Amino acid sequence: MDISALVISHGSIGKRHAEILTQLEDISEVSVLSNQDSLNYRTLKSMEEIPHLNPDYVVIASPTSDHYSQLKFLDQYLEAKKILVEKPLFNSMFDLTIINNQVYVGYNLRFHPLIHKIREAIEGKTIWSIHAFCGSYLPDWRPDRDYRETSSASKALGGGVLLDLSHELDYIQWLVGTLQVEHVISKKVSNLEIDSDDLLMLTASTRDNVKIQIGLNYFTHDSIRQINIDGEGVSIKGDLIANTLSITLNCKTSRHSWPKLARNTTFQAQHRAILDGDLSNICSFDQGIKTMQLIDKIRFWPK
Repeated sequence: MDISALVISHGSIGKRHAEILTQLEDISEVSVLSNQDSLNYRTLKSMEEIPHLNPDYVVIASPTSDHYSQLKFLDQYLEAKKILVEKPLFNSMFDLTIINNQVYVGYNLRFHPLIHKIREAIEGKTIWSIHAFCGSYLPDWRPDRDYRETSSASKALGGGVLLDLSHELDYIQWLVGTLQVEHVISKKVSNLEIDSDDLLMLTASTRDNVKIQIGLNYFTHDSIRQINIDGEGVSIKGDLIANTLSITLNCKTSRHSWPKLARNTTFQAQHRAILDGDLSNICSFDQGIKTMQLIDKIRFWPK
């Protein structure tokens, strides 16, 4: 089956998507919408060119602030296509009904084998608490660019840890259900030269009374991405950077590791699942909206 793909934007994440798609054997052509010249892809310069191209699969990898208008355009002018919107779905909540296409959201950590193992381990268990933390140093994200000029640094472009690092909000809701916000600290506290938020400290709970703490920041120099889960007869410690996982069930501990897991693996698995129609792990449009609703509750929490 020959599938034509289009990646909207050729920034760092768009470039990654384009490179991965060229490696998939059933993708016959990858095009890119970009103002850049001399790319090794068929290049479009405007959204208005997309209906004529009529791609089978579209990846929206533009700044978050552009997602809504671009997705609305695509659903108006394309039909029966598959569209992946990079996370988060929007920079704020919008009222948009998808009519003509299948839309998914790029929370690719759902395809990490560590998250899968956790999901299997806690199924049917009584969980008491979850602590998740993701901290990294924004200037190190894209060494070839001045961090102050990236979308992450700009509130207007949809930057800030609440949006940029919303994987934790998605996968924890995927694991244990809808979060009810109890307390929020969300602000800029560091000396980074940005106008977006660089810190989130969230306390929440679920309908089953699972207590949740999530911490996100842009200023941890030695990157950390960890999750700890405790419950009745179960304790779990996962490290999403070292790719290691410890699961204790009824006082017996098993250890798992994925030392050779490449960064692109979860992205590849996500694309493969969408193209194959295996939607069991993918973030649907409705689930993406659910995460946006949580983001807005956090954003507008009384200071």
